[in-house]
Amino acid sequence: MAELEFDINYAEKYSNTIDERFKLSSITDSAVNKEYNFDGVNTINIYSVETAELNDYERNKTENRYGTPKELGNAVQRLTLTQDKGFAFTIDAGNYNDTVMASSAANASKRQIDEVITPTVDKYRISKMVKEAGTTLTPTTPSAYERFLDASVVLTENLVPADGRIAFVSPSYYRDLKLDPAFTGKADKANEIAVSGEIAKIDNTAFIVTPSSYFPSQDIDFILVHPCATLGPVKLAEYKIHDKPQGISGWLCEGRIYFDAFVLNNKKNGIVVSKKPPTA
Repeated sequence: MAELEFDINYAEKYSNTIDERFKLSSITDSAVNKEYNFDGVNTINIYSVETAELNDYERNKTENRYGTPKELGNAVQRLTLTQDKGFAFTIDAGNYNDTVMASSAANASKRQIDEVITPTVDKYRISKMVKEAGTTLTPTTPSAYERFLDASVVLTENLVPADGRIAFVSPSYYRDLKLDPAFTGKADKANEIAVSGEIAKIDNTAFIVTPSSYFPSQDIDFILVHPCATLGPVKLAEYKIHDKPQGISGWLCEGRIYFDAFVLNNKKNGIVVSKKPPTA
């Protein structure tokens, strides 16, 4: 298949409306924890502290009635930002005029953010969730609904709050779920699909249908997460448009994003990856 070429297309009598590509807003912002502050630093240390055993209180002892004191230990997780990305492009004033003013610097910068920056951050966050998930399931049941329930059980057994859970589901899994008799046989869910054509939530878990290309491998059905498990810091997001900079008759557009994603050691059990069942 021949590669598409993006040379300057000079206008003769063409529309000044650009044929824009499809794009998505960020799908991971609601699924990451932003409580930790990287202001002024590129590394933070997060401590976790042990707990003490619960003893029988011995009221007749002359000392240590609560139990023998134990010095609590701690562990530290060191998080350092590693993703520092930038872009630059120019729009020549002559090309701008010769293309019926279609190459707007502002629109081009927004297009760069929508189509390049946002998907890059989303894919990176999802890849970190998958890599450091507390549990990875390879189910054998063909029922898509049962696979979701199995993943939910894992989170519940790990004491993860039921409120706020999010499932990033592949399009093929979403299709299988809507066709699963074990799911659609429930009157309320069948009605929900009939009315809206989509599934918003199951058991208080929000569903986000995610392009397969956003997953690090194609054998993933869905990722079930709680937002507290993953940090998604964006330390710097800077976008500039320079009008007639030195040496250019036109515009220079530049951008930079400094970000990362981290799964907290004590909360990685708040992430479950469900693989596709083995094919017969």
